[in-house]
Amino acid sequence: MGTEIPTSPEISEALLLPETNKTAATVILDQGEHVPEWKEQITIRGLVVSALLGTLFCIITHKLNLTVGIIPSLNVAAGLLGFFFVKSWTGFLSKLGFTVKPFTKQENTVIQTCVVACYGLAFSGGFGSYLIAMDEKTYKLIGADYPGNHAEDVINPGLWWMIGFLFVVSFLGLFSLVPLRKVMVLDYKLTYPSGTATAMLINSFHTNTGAELAANQVKCLGKYLSLSLVWSCFKWFFSGVGDACGFDNFPTLGLTLFKNTFYFDFSPTYVGCGLICPHIVNCSVLLGAIISWGFLWPFVSQHAGDWYPADLGSNDFKGLYGYKVFIAIAIILGDGLYNLVKIIAVTVKELCSNSSRNLNLPVVTNVVDDEASEILLVKKKRDEVFLKDRIPLGFAVSGYVGLAAISTATIPLIFPPLKWYFVLCSYFIAPALAFCNSYGTGLTDWSLASTYGKIGLFIIASVVGSDGGVIAGLAACGVMMSIVSTAADLMQDFKTGYLTLSSAKSMFVSQLVGTAMGCIIAPLTFYLFWSAFDIGDPNGPYKAPYAVIFREMAILGIEGFAELPKHCLALCYGFFVAALIVNLLRDITPPKISQFIPIPMAMAVPFYIGAYFAIDMFVGTVILFVWERINRKDADDYAGAVASGLICGDGIWTIPSAILSILRINPPICMYFKPALAS
Repeated sequence: MGTEIPTSPEISEALLLPETNKTAATVILDQGEHVPEWKEQITIRGLVVSALLGTLFCIITHKLNLTVGIIPSLNVAAGLLGFFFVKSWTGFLSKLGFTVKPFTKQENTVIQTCVVACYGLAFSGGFGSYLIAMDEKTYKLIGADYPGNHAEDVINPGLWWMIGFLFVVSFLGLFSLVPLRKVMVLDYKLTYPSGTATAMLINSFHTNTGAELAANQVKCLGKYLSLSLVWSCFKWFFSGVGDACGFDNFPTLGLTLFKNTFYFDFSPTYVGCGLICPHIVNCSVLLGAIISWGFLWPFVSQHAGDWYPADLGSNDFKGLYGYKVFIAIAIILGDGLYNLVKIIAVTVKELCSNSSRNLNLPVVTNVVDDEASEILLVKKKRDEVFLKDRIPLGFAVSGYVGLAAISTATIPLIFPPLKWYFVLCSYFIAPALAFCNSYGTGLTDWSLASTYGKIGLFIIASVVGSDGGVIAGLAACGVMMSIVSTAADLMQDFKTGYLTLSSAKSMFVSQLVGTAMGCIIAPLTFYLFWSAFDIGDPNGPYKAPYAVIFREMAILGIEGFAELPKHCLALCYGFFVAALIVNLLRDITPPKISQFIPIPMAMAVPFYIGAYFAIDMFVGTVILFVWERINRKDADDYAGAVASGLICGDGIWTIPSAILSILRINPPICMYFKPALAS
């Protein structure tokens, strides 16, 4: 995202686009199709296009990071623009009479992978969070007299040290989960919605058979891409200045529910994710939103003034925000660690018994129907290509150990308060957290790298204490975020490569190249913003909202866990145990029952983020459910194309909208809602 599991399916095969007749029909493989060797999939023109798109997407990511702090997935846009640029290039050279090498879907996939790896560092590099939280402006904004906020804990951004820091921390995540690529993609069959949508797009543009269905799917994708793009453009005109305007803040379910984030925000991206993600994932997300924003947070809010001070800001960890973050972390860790322990146990059993087909993996029940033979042929071809070019286990382990040693020796030179033994401890636990994040991303398309980074931030800051704890905690956050984020991106791209018949080795190499590009391009593009704009000004356009949040969390860590709100730790323990119990129930109950038991990892996401995207994804799953009841074949054939078009169009619009924002061209209208005046 195959072992048959008669007793404990994780996700029903009928709900998974990539592995069923949905994709078998979507991508009709030409039996004579030539799959290039992995070295042929990586080209000079592809790397040039990757560098150009990587630069563009880094600028977009920095812009969004420093304004609203929310970064949508640009994977689909990367695949589409990569196709457009290379096709335009080859077409132009052909008209001039030059002989050009054919542009394959594997090369297209390599470009997309390289671009994602590059711009991913603009997020995980902490340019809008932990790195900028170290600067003098954030220190002054919190206040020199604020308890735990010391003038010694200040390091202003510098181009060279930022590049050096990214080079020593960004590659470890690529080596941490490489040995588990088969388990995550083939055995667990995780959907990775953005990766699947990207593969759908790339395959659509590289169909050699000319089949009528493939042509219709391309038309369908283009139709919904255009509708999504036009709709996103239309929404922009009403979004005004600030974060309270437009369709993104439309109280579709009433103002009362809107205050608790229950509203449909007309996002094509999340509706598309709802069409791709299995029904149980979408329903789990909605259930998590109802439990948290419908009951738990209103209940906790009623105790403001008793459990925590009532006059705290909305992002103060001593208040309601602390409950949101740490309870979500508890659920994520409970679910992720349960599956981690289980996969280790299953792997050991496989090595000992050499009977992997009979293992009770928490994965997928295979469905046999009239088109089973066609599905199996497609799957067999993909499996062969994906497993052909192996990445040796010894290479992955030695790479991780070697890079960890270099990083352990180097990071204390950049951040003296973060001692070498703290860095070493981080690298011991990082693979487990990387697995948790990659697993969750495969289910819901949400990478919670910043959440895992906050774990390291809080723990290290509390251990180091007042003498350098802020810098040590923020740097530890960077170490953890870099590993878990790049690991999730790699697995997402492995999924795309699997569906496009791209070599796993070419995916890994392109990730390495893209990461190297990002280590240079991301700091350079950030430094343009840093030099040209007043970053961190609370009254300006580049407020860097997460800088204060991350620094305040480090300060809270210095004061210790006792500074958390009343009953917060008790609730965390309760939800951690609940996640373990729910997972256990999913494994021990019969399939007819377990298929309706929610997934804790998916339930945890809205606890922290809000309920609005859960509404969007549930709308997507309802559309698919009704569509399947009306015409199952059409739903199987075109649901993926519709979803990909919705995600693509909305993703592409982020580029012109970011350019308009950089040029300081604001939307002309602010549409907002307020209660009617009493008569």
